[in-house]
Amino acid sequence: MKKERAFLVGVEFSQHLNALSIEDSLEELTLLATTAGLKVVGSDYQKLSTPNPSTLIGSGKVQEVKAVAESLHADIILFDEELSPRHFRELEEAFGVNIRVIDRTTLILDIFAQHAQTREGKLQVELAQYEYLLPRLTRAWTHLARQAGGGGGRSGGVGGVGLRGPGETQLEVDRRKIRDKITHLKVDIEKVRQHRQRYRANRKRSLIPVVTLVGYTNAGKSTLLNNLTHADVYVADQLFATLDPTTRRLELSGGNALLLTDTVGFIQKLPTNLVAAFRATLEEISDSDLLLHVVDITHPNAIQQWRSVLDTLKEIEADHIPMLTVLNKIDKAGDVDEIKKQYPEFGDAVMISAKNGIGIDQLLIRIRKELFETFIPVSLSIPYKNGDLISLFHEFGKIEKIDHNVGSVKITGSIPGRLMAEFEKFNQQQKSRDIE
Repeated sequence: MKKERAFLVGVEFSQHLNALSIEDSLEELTLLATTAGLKVVGSDYQKLSTPNPSTLIGSGKVQEVKAVAESLHADIILFDEELSPRHFRELEEAFGVNIRVIDRTTLILDIFAQHAQTREGKLQVELAQYEYLLPRLTRAWTHLARQAGGGGGRSGGVGGVGLRGPGETQLEVDRRKIRDKITHLKVDIEKVRQHRQRYRANRKRSLIPVVTLVGYTNAGKSTLLNNLTHADVYVADQLFATLDPTTRRLELSGGNALLLTDTVGFIQKLPTNLVAAFRATLEEISDSDLLLHVVDITHPNAIQQWRSVLDTLKEIEADHIPMLTVLNKIDKAGDVDEIKKQYPEFGDAVMISAKNGIGIDQLLIRIRKELFETFIPVSLSIPYKNGDLISLFHEFGKIEKIDHNVGSVKITGSIPGRLMAEFEKFNQQQKSRDIE
């Protein structure tokens, strides 16, 4: 099958602090386009102080891009920014009917649709696609409404139009059907979310700690999961090779065990509506006892990728979870001491090669220490109605002093770091720091 030809367009705004330079961002967009099955035939960018409200880029640049794209026989002009509904309308009119306009968000949604394997993943992608499409639906886009959906974005979608009401245009019919579809998808996803909550509640009662792999896409998380647990998770040198979360049990020395979960890789400019749609999956991260932040230390933008992941964790309110940074692909990175000097931001990160097994023993020692040997001092006031937490502290914590008051018990001592999130809201020390 002949690949569609794509011409890429980027914008560098002087007032924006992007994670990557415009050149590196376009290089990443090239990888995304290749992952989606497109053939990149060229690229260009413009430096602006503010976006053009009509066409994002300047009108002169629009004509320049059009001329170059036509000379390269491009089928698609792909923008490295999220386009507003007005941008789409104006650009489609400027470029003509022979060239389609898509943006970075549309591309990422399509890649996610291609890679989603489970029913949950497909539902979440389909919801994100419809929510993104609805405000951008124009007469020229109505055919896309019937193409959007999981399984590569080509699964029937809205389907037949049916009968119209009095005076209702085709566009209005399509918009109404998309709203109905969004409503049904949200109901289905909520059922999935409740099922996950029950599953996580059962898992919590088992008291087996959960460790979640996070990191920029293509950092090597799936390779590490396979190395540690002898799993058979699909691994490929491409962006978003795995989408649906995978959990495996890992036995540690000393009779301890944990559940290790691999999650979808993050990326800069990750679409907000995609993060929202994947709430049920991302809750796996928020419910973790420890995060392993895997970083490809050989990548020229390793620091920027690391920061992008931290920003996303903050966005999904998972930045309070204890985290261990893991610098991967150390076998290709050169001298370890030089890396430590070059990247002081990574602190006492563990250096490994997930592919070759270098540093894995040291990583397991650090995981065990973080989960079972690191204790955090606390001063808690726990209501008696939270008896399960009081019992949990007695079983795993170290009590220095305990006082039984009216309605609550005050406990001073320390608890394993992996359980800190459970007691956070009852911690008097934390509240004192917040007041200060």
